[in-house]
Amino acid sequence: MKKLVLALGVLAAAVGISVLAMPGSGSADQGGNSYSIGLWGDVPYSVHQQTIGVPNLIADMNAGHLAFTVHDGDLKQGSGSPCDDALYVRSEGYLNSLVAPAMYTPGDNEWTDCDRPNNGGYNSLERLDHIRSTMFDTPYSFGVHQMLQDVQAAPYVEDRRWEFGPVTYATLNIPGSDNNLTDVDPDPAEYAARNTATIAWMRQAFDYAETHGSDALMLIMQANPGFDRFDAMRAPARNPQTLLADLQPPDPGAGNGYDEFLLALRAEVIGFAKPVVLVHGDSHYFRIDKPLLDRNGNRIEWLTRLETPGDNQGSGNTSNDVQWVKATVSPHNPDVFSFEQVIVAPNLQAYTP
Repeated sequence: MKKLVLALGVLAAAVGISVLAMPGSGSADQGGNSYSIGLWGDVPYSVHQQTIGVPNLIADMNAGHLAFTVHDGDLKQGSGSPCDDALYVRSEGYLNSLVAPAMYTPGDNEWTDCDRPNNGGYNSLERLDHIRSTMFDTPYSFGVHQMLQDVQAAPYVEDRRWEFGPVTYATLNIPGSDNNLTDVDPDPAEYAARNTATIAWMRQAFDYAETHGSDALMLIMQANPGFDRFDAMRAPARNPQTLLADLQPPDPGAGNGYDEFLLALRAEVIGFAKPVVLVHGDSHYFRIDKPLLDRNGNRIEWLTRLETPGDNQGSGNTSNDVQWVKATVSPHNPDVFSFEQVIVAPNLQAYTP
């Protein structure tokens, strides 16, 4: 399916038409005007969401005249649904039904957790390689209208970077289940190689944003990295006053698969000294906050964490959590970004007192 859609982008380039300027791909341009993007993730988790909730959400985003959209991972529930090839074909179909360019970064449910028996007992790395070879086999985004992107060197082709207006964007393959360092069948070697490459890609994104004069940077990944003890459900409980004061070597049994990333992120954010937004899913709770502290416990104000809403902790029975977030970039906003949770009306449920 992606090959067919790609042909549209190639044809447009051949006749000298910007893919981003094609009808329906968003009213934004590169000339300093405001534009909006759509952020979503952690859906679909059930047949109901596959057939009703997500189509409603996609229709809503398609009506929003967005510049592009990003799904931050988890295209199925974490347990009890197979990581078969049909999952990725179905998921690519969703992404390609979005009119504007559509981006995606893999979540743990579609590769890290595939080694769980109730997910089919697949080899996790084999499933990731399958995603890379089928869903990330071109340098273009998904969507009816596509966007050419910068791509991390193989095999890490799922990591992408693009620039739109005054902002640099990058996706990072940092999944839940402790970044593949723990879980059913830990793979410290896979973790170490990908984590090193992903951190390098993040640093390149900061360098790119700096050298290209970007006003802000947005990073999108799947995992909730557990900034402090309030995120203990997704990562080790960290005291917010001593976050990363002493970085320990990765240990498959210690549950610290995000420490190196968070340490590198903190250094880059401080050095960049401009607005940075970290988008993730994973814990299914819509929130916007300032969770990153320096080594002295001071809050780093220009780092904003945005967690996209998702299925209600794996219930998957209804569509009431199948919603999305609109992020708007405005040249008149000193923070560059503003955010709004968008409630998809057909996905609202009736409540019993």
